[in-house]
Amino acid sequence: MKIVDLEREGLIKRLPINRKKVEDTFDLAKRDIEFAKKIQKENFDWTFAIAYNAMLQASRALMFFYGYRPSGEKQHISVVRFAEAILGDEFKKEIATFDRLRRRRHTIVYDIAGSISEYEAEFAVKSAEKFIRKIEKILKERQ
Repeated sequence: MKIVDLEREGLIKRLPINRKKVEDTFDLAKRDIEFAKKIQKENFDWTFAIAYNAMLQASRALMFFYGYRPSGEKQHISVVRFAEAILGDEFKKEIATFDRLRRRRHTIVYDIAGSISEYEAEFAVKSAEKFIRKIEKILKERQ
């Protein structure tokens, strides 16, 4: 899917570029991944959810960097689709993981407590750390 398609479908809207908002939002991603690592052995569900949120915030920072914001009711999906459109095939595996974590996070937040294994929590943290580092590199290179 292309950016123009996301705009046409109402999933994203243009936004004036604000470097402070990019930085602040990326700081949220870094905060979240650090906290996820801190509680990793205490609560697998929340570790997983916070690691996913770190990926979400890094992707939102990417959106703001390009002058967009999510719109409508399906904002998490909008962010995933935007990241997919911007990052392309080079990030296909990372985007697939991001989307899987999004769907799984929905279950643990709204439906079933205690369903995340230690392995899943660990995988989420490692995936989020790698994703955040890659997004950070892109933000620095494209300034």
